[in-house]
Amino acid sequence: MGQADIRRLLIVGAMSVIRWVVRKGVSSNRWLAALVARKPRMVAAVALANKMARMIWAMSTKQEDYRMA
Repeated sequence: MGQADIRRLLIVGAMSVIRWVVRKGVSSNRWLAALVARKPRMVAAVALANKMARMIWAMSTKQEDYRMA
């Protein structure tokens, strides 16, 4: 479950990304576009927040900077 404040911030950030994707209608991330198309927005936001949390954890444990794949 983790810290509630960090979890809430991740979900708020994910909702803003999803809101942008829905408003513009396109996303460079095919995974996110497909997820938003088939799931409710809040479910997609929690999935995106989980993905962001895993990336943050991996970067902090490996002492690496973010690099786009």
